[in-house]
Amino acid sequence: MTTQSESTTVPVVAVVGRPNVGKSMLVNRIIGRREAVVQDLPGVTRDRVSYDAEWNGRQFVIVDTGGWAPDAKGMAAQIAEQAELAIAAADVVLFVVDAHVGTQDIDEAVVQVLRRSKKPVVLAANKVDDQRQEADAAAMWNLGLGEPHPVSAMHGRGTGDLLDALLDALPDAPAFAEQEIGGPRRVAIIGRPNVGKSSLLNRVAKANRVVVDNVAGTTVDPVDELVQVGPITYRFIDTAGLRRRVKEASGHEYYASLRTQGAIERAEVCVVVLDASETISDQDLRILTMVEEAGKALVIAYNKWDLTDEERRHYLNREIEQDIRAFAWAPSVNISALTGRNVDRLSVAIEQALDGWETRISTGKLNAFLGRLAAAHPHPVRSGKQPRILFGTQAQNCPPTFALFTSGQFDPQYVRFVERRLREDFGFVGSPVHVEVRAREKRKNRER
Repeated sequence: MTTQSESTTVPVVAVVGRPNVGKSMLVNRIIGRREAVVQDLPGVTRDRVSYDAEWNGRQFVIVDTGGWAPDAKGMAAQIAEQAELAIAAADVVLFVVDAHVGTQDIDEAVVQVLRRSKKPVVLAANKVDDQRQEADAAAMWNLGLGEPHPVSAMHGRGTGDLLDALLDALPDAPAFAEQEIGGPRRVAIIGRPNVGKSSLLNRVAKANRVVVDNVAGTTVDPVDELVQVGPITYRFIDTAGLRRRVKEASGHEYYASLRTQGAIERAEVCVVVLDASETISDQDLRILTMVEEAGKALVIAYNKWDLTDEERRHYLNREIEQDIRAFAWAPSVNISALTGRNVDRLSVAIEQALDGWETRISTGKLNAFLGRLAAAHPHPVRSGKQPRILFGTQAQNCPPTFALFTSGQFDPQYVRFVERRLREDFGFVGSPVHVEVRAREKRKNRER
């Protein structure tokens, strides 16, 4: 089953070719600025770096590699290995050749690697600075990779046509779920029955908009209300309490649960209301997990604070340390919907969570972070091999989702470690963070 994060991964283009054919200059031309293309990111890779790029509204990540040579030794061998890894992790390969020099044995060797990878290849014949040299580019048909696209990385000649061909080769853009655009931010108030969700909505709305009763399950249909909390107007969605898992619920509870799940999907941030005067239940934890799995921003509101005494608060702190520790990234507010205590602080927590949910990290910053992380804390050796992070990119925000391209499978605990360190460095307060690993596939029939 394809998850949302998997379906929205930004496509990756690897730029490969033998040394000195103008790969780095072409990358600079594509991204529209001069960068220190050849960098040394300790612990990640050497002579390979990733950049965010865009053409005609399509976003992709472009990976520059060092010159590829099949019989390389020492440092050059590492560069060649990184180029092969980049090919394996890419969706499309941009193969750059020097039209002025013509085809060389090294180019033929790169072609063999490309054929084994079975990746789509776009052929760029570089250093075609004027029309007289286009015949040199046409000679590159003999590589058997299709049409050579004559370009001049130095002058920019032909790069538009090359990028059009590159977009044609990229995987189709993912279909994004239709979202409500514009208007007040959408906030779902959720929680198990009788924790005070409707009372909270009435308090922030400063009016009795929703029926409140001590009988659990009074609210069944979600109720949308435009409500001003402090200086900010939100669209609050009050929902029926989730008493049981959907498959265990019956009658009106079943439909209430479905509607609540729909409200979570429609919301941008969920305020999960917990009854501070009672022990945190398994159902409370299931609801928190539902929000995390739906990828929504999260605020935890401990309601009925006026009903807690010193002893209850002591035990509540212990429950939070033990049971809510997995959601420590979510801002929390101690409130009383009945008396109005701290209800005005909800807007601060909601804005915090939305900021974290919408955070985007540039590919350069992310890979610098991954380089420091891998240098200080490399993945443990497994079966004599040590899988490495080749490079990473933020596939999307809302919630922040990261794709790590690796040389092998990662242990789940190491992925959680990366997620934890991402939070330490970049925040993401109030938002789930999804990290997916795209391990390089083992090449079969290597000898062919």
